[in-house]
Amino acid sequence: MVVSKNKRLTKGGKKGAKKKVVDPFSKKDWYDVKAPAMFNIRNIGKTLVTRTQGTKIASDGLKGRVFEVSLADLQNDEVAFRKFKLITENTRQFEDGVLY
Repeated sequence: MVVSKNKRLTKGGKKGAKKKVVDPFSKKDWYDVKAPAMFNIRNIGKTLVTRTQGTKIASDGLKGRVFEVSLADLQNDEVAFRKFKLITENTRQFEDGVLY
């Protein structure tokens, strides 16, 4: 009869060891989103983006995002009723993550 090793003890280390739980929001940053200069109110809101890490750049994650904004909010006019879909094509980063 051949005696073999117990593979479970040599492979896994501790029995029942679990992965460390990482909060996904700890890897993300808030960025301010601003409308083009033709509108009276430039600040649209904020968006959440994964931080730059290695070859993955945060500004690439922002390109192509669609922000749906009411004309009333952009022009500070309560009567305006149209909605605009603003798509980010170019991102410029200045103080503390501000997008234009």
